[in-house]
Amino acid sequence: MQQKSTLSHRIKDYQASKTVLFWACAGSVILATVIGFSWGGWVTGGSARDMAAEAAAQARQELAAVVCADRFMAASDARVQLTALQEIESSYAQTKFVQDGGWATIMPASSTADRRATAAASSDERKTAGLCAAELAKREAPPPGTAASIDGAATTAQ
Repeated sequence: MQQKSTLSHRIKDYQASKTVLFWACAGSVILATVIGFSWGGWVTGGSARDMAAEAAAQARQELAAVVCADRFMAASDARVQLTALQEIESSYAQTKFVQDGGWATIMPASSTADRRATAAASSDERKTAGLCAAELAKREAPPPGTAASIDGAATTAQ
């Protein structure tokens, strides 16, 4: 008479076929891939390049915005211009004011025609001008007679 085997005995005695092993492995690979890309943070090489390019563009825009704000504040009429900028209500109009003033140029060495030739440069300049305008809107006007410097050249705010 044969006794009933326990579950642990049945598992130990089980011999899986090649078909069962193949499908178990295939299912494991699919499950790991789905979980990895969904929740594990895995990305493809192309996505990683796109994210790196986007992060680099954002860093360039932030750096250019800091330079823009310094140029703006170093101008001889910085108080007047800052007051005019802060009186503008719309962030779009503030961005346009900074962009039209020429403070938000991405690459000062390139000519205006070259800079406007590509849509990407124009878009970067708009974003830089927006970041610069937002920074300038938070600043206070420099007191009259204080010297501001940019590139080692001192100017006096009026």
